[in-house]
Amino acid sequence: MDLTYITTENIPSPEIMDAIQRLHNSIFGGNDNLLAKMDGKPKLLFNLALDGQKVVGYKIGYELDQTKFYSWLGGVHPAYRNHGIASTLMHQQHNYLKQNGYTSVQTKTMNKWHGMLILNIKSGFNIVETYTDKNARHKVILEKNLQDG
Repeated sequence: MDLTYITTENIPSPEIMDAIQRLHNSIFGGNDNLLAKMDGKPKLLFNLALDGQKVVGYKIGYELDQTKFYSWLGGVHPAYRNHGIASTLMHQQHNYLKQNGYTSVQTKTMNKWHGMLILNIKSGFNIVETYTDKNARHKVILEKNLQDG
């Protein structure tokens, strides 16, 4: 597998954004309009994994404040899982954040996404809070101190 990894601070081209949108909806279900959800998010960052021109993984985040970043959305195409793509995207995101002065990164997940929860914990995140959202879904908030390595 010969993948290309891209990091960009700009919203990708319409073709790439459409591919991210389709992948996101296929993984999580529903019809989220990611472009609409991105509106007003400060300092968006995209980490992408491409197989040729095909988007096979993505990680999107944005700045919470000058030192804390929120790793917001991400996923890997089911046919490409268990090849380290999510880990690579996470490491690239964290390296970028360290180089740009952020000292911590936060994310949220749900218990049903076991793979992501385990990857976050193995990657140095700590569970800092849990809560039940307005749709009665249990959420887990995790944070990682980027200065710890």
